Amino acid sequence: MKKCLLILWCLPFWANAQMFSDKITRELKFEKVSASNTLILANINGSVKVQGYDGDKILIEAERIIKAKTEARLEQGKTEMQLQQIDRVDTLIVYVGGGCNHFGYRTNRRHNNGWSYQWDCNNGDCNPPYDYTFNFTVKVPNGINIEVSTVNDGNVTVENVKGKVKAENVNGAIRLTALAGQTYASTINGDVDVEYSRNPNEDSRYYSLNGDINALFVKGLAANMTFKSFNGDLYTNVQNLQSMSAIIEKKQDKDGTNLKIGGNRFKVGNGGAVLDFETFNGDVIVKEKNN
Repeated sequence: MKKCLLILWCLPFWANAQMFSDKITRELKFEKVSASNTLILANINGSVKVQGYDGDKILIEAERIIKAKTEARLEQGKTEMQLQQIDRVDTLIVYVGGGCNHFGYRTNRRHNNGWSYQWDCNNGDCNPPYDYTFNFTVKVPNGINIEVSTVNDGNVTVENVKGKVKAENVNGAIRLTALAGQTYASTINGDVDVEYSRNPNEDSRYYSLNGDINALFVKGLAANMTFKSFNGDLYTNVQNLQSMSAIIEKKQDKDGTNLKIGGNRFKVGNGGAVLDFETFNGDVIVKEKNN
């Protein structure tokens, strides 16, 4: 049976639609408290807003909106599209479940393992007779790690999180503020804006296919920085920037060793964690705060 890992679709405007909306709230706590505590929140249609606070509970509020052309289809959407959760002791996973949105732990997802959606492309449920949106507002203990994502109709924003942050989007922007740890931010159609309260000391990556990347660091940045863009440029106010040798990637196959040379590499200050910036149609702006 043919499978697809990621599906993009344009949802029609439902003329004369029936509409239902409600708010779903959850209060969660980790069964085991540790430095590896992680919240994974996977959305499909809608926004995700996360704010760190000085507390020990995860407070979730989800605005659920269902639209359909008939009352029967509306009721089907209300029944099928539910907020689901998985408790992995030190990791809590929240996702939108229903229809053909099969969520679980995948191996070899673009050569990476992790929790993700998978759609059965041959299943009629992949074209449900209703439109659905979940808009999340979440408060989390500010020391935990988070992995948040959405696909359509919303932006991803994260504020005041000290742990590791992984933020993914497809058709929307990513805005991360007051961060203090390792960061992975990736979107296809949108800008990536990142601002730190403490510079990351672990390798971090920032990617946008069709958008700009704006990164604001605390003054005194020490890192190794890479930049790659097809139609964009790099702008920075960092003074102590030194060009380094080109990046050489080695790959071994049955025909021998292949070398790939490319990219721009810089040393900032005394060097440190690798900050990897990549766009296709966009500029990268790297700045240090004035104070």
